[in-house]
Amino acid sequence: MSTLNIAIDGPAGAGKSTVARKVAAELGLTYIDTGAMYRALTWKALKQGLDLGDELSLGNLAHSTKIRLIRASDGSLQVECDGLDITDKIREPAVSGAVSTLAAYPAVRKRMVELQQAMAARGGVIMDGRDIGTQVLPEAKFKFFLTASLAERARRRWLELVSLGFNPDLQELEAQITARDTQDENRETAPLIVAPDAAVIDTDGLSIEEVVDKIVGVVTGKSE
Repeated sequence: MSTLNIAIDGPAGAGKSTVARKVAAELGLTYIDTGAMYRALTWKALKQGLDLGDELSLGNLAHSTKIRLIRASDGSLQVECDGLDITDKIREPAVSGAVSTLAAYPAVRKRMVELQQAMAARGGVIMDGRDIGTQVLPEAKFKFFLTASLAERARRRWLELVSLGFNPDLQELEAQITARDTQDENRETAPLIVAPDAAVIDTDGLSIEEVVDKIVGVVTGKSE
């Protein structure tokens, strides 16, 4: 499995990150959360008060920012931006509301894709995001697209934010996710689409373990 690369795409709240982490653990792969990279850059842009409408400044920021994804001893993913641990900060509502705007810029995506492809060059990685199977790892041996209903995705995001100490409004989350879907699906550069050779998995009504088992079964050739 060491040279194997797996791509997992899907909209916000579809369970990509949780599933990818568990699949990585089962198959002995390195998990790369590309969404966390965009969130880290968004957090820094907001922290510096940059104009999110200025693509040039944000592109320059992407090139000058050092983002590291570190596997902690307990198996969790730690996100560092310029040496600072911002693992929890990238999940703040302000970041969630702005990340799609920043991620839509070609200059930003170009740099992020370069970094992601460099991480995957030796193989043995599983990446999740919105353009992994179509742009970042188009030659990945296995590609999956996870989806779920809007209500279910909003519920998952609500639970995530509550666990981090926030008090979100479920209807507002549904509106935010709908807006993000629209942005992601209609951006000119690397829109959120299903790769022609990707297996689509609707995660409504499925546990995380059931989704993981489906993917591991396909990859190992043991699926029913």
